[in-house]
Amino acid sequence: MSERRAQVWAGIDAGKGHHWVAVVDETGATLWSKKVDNDEAAILTALGEILALAGQVHWAVDISGTSSALLLALLAAHGQLVVYVPGRTVNRMSGAYRGEAKTYARDAYVIADTARHRNDFAPIDVPAQLAADLALLTGHRTDLVADRVRMINRLRDVLTGVFPALERAFDYSAHKGALVLLTGYQTPAAIRRRGRARLTAWLANRGVRGADAVAAAALQAAQAQHTVLPGEDVAAQIVADLAAQILSLDDRLKRVDQQVRDTFRNHPQADIIESLPGMGPILGAEFVVAAGDLSSYADAGHLASAAGLVPVPRDSGRRTGNLHRPKRYSRRLRRVFYLSAQTSIIRDGPNRDFYLKKRGQGLKHVQALIALARRRAGALWALLRDNRIFTPELPTPQPA
Repeated sequence: MSERRAQVWAGIDAGKGHHWVAVVDETGATLWSKKVDNDEAAILTALGEILALAGQVHWAVDISGTSSALLLALLAAHGQLVVYVPGRTVNRMSGAYRGEAKTYARDAYVIADTARHRNDFAPIDVPAQLAADLALLTGHRTDLVADRVRMINRLRDVLTGVFPALERAFDYSAHKGALVLLTGYQTPAAIRRRGRARLTAWLANRGVRGADAVAAAALQAAQAQHTVLPGEDVAAQIVADLAAQILSLDDRLKRVDQQVRDTFRNHPQADIIESLPGMGPILGAEFVVAAGDLSSYADAGHLASAAGLVPVPRDSGRRTGNLHRPKRYSRRLRRVFYLSAQTSIIRDGPNRDFYLKKRGQGLKHVQALIALARRRAGALWALLRDNRIFTPELPTPQPA
């Protein structure tokens, strides 16, 4: 143990409260295996002990999220390169080793030994300040959107139980005036008592556009139901509370969206990303977060493959050309290209023309969108490589 090795491999099974670190040598023998608290002093102590074992340490971790942020930052500050070993790989590799037990120490050993055998894992870069800000903002926005969808579904479910006609009258996910209405009136009797004229004035005073149309639709729904259902009073209070929370959440989303726009436009290549049709500041920010360092993609095919837009062959025996959807890719990156492709076909242009061409070749809607997303991934990679803005016209060829 006192002999200093030329190189060792350190595997980290990361967690919230603590990490387990295992170090193996060239033969796979364990040199060091300990529990390390997720604390700066404990991590630095372990780092010093491990660096004393060998001249070069190859680090590997199975989580690159918030739980390992401090660990990765300290390793980067000491000039250590860390690679990411996916959890799926660790799970499958565990079956190749003796025993069926699953412990932190065993998982850390599997991570270290897997990194010893393979050198094709992607390195983890500690994000710069701008990328870290965008990651936090886009993650927070995703949580707020999920909360809004949950509240909308809950509101419609409660409203259906006491006033189904009013639930059918509006699309509450996109109609602010309908939500404002529910903050004050939730039952048929209350809407009938208010009347159309006074209800219109009440809505107009609260800044609702098309107040008369909203009042007319609500009154028509109220006239269709005269039966008082059980639990109506309690349900009315719940609906009013949910409607107020959704309106408040919409205001929070607007502020977060503005923060994302302002932060994203500080990116040096923000104008290039936004120039691609269908790629606005929100999707552009998510692309920056999901793609990471673009220099790690050797060509456009690597970027498309990371987004799961390149089919994977599954040939066997005489069966060739058997292509399947990949299983290992960035879901977030795929979502960015898919949504941007879906948005780009709304207006006339090369994106819509390509989509219609694929539909004319017999492809279904989703298949044509994926083909367009693959094409756009290559276009965006080329734009970022050449540092130029997207134009519908082909660039003028330059002499070599």
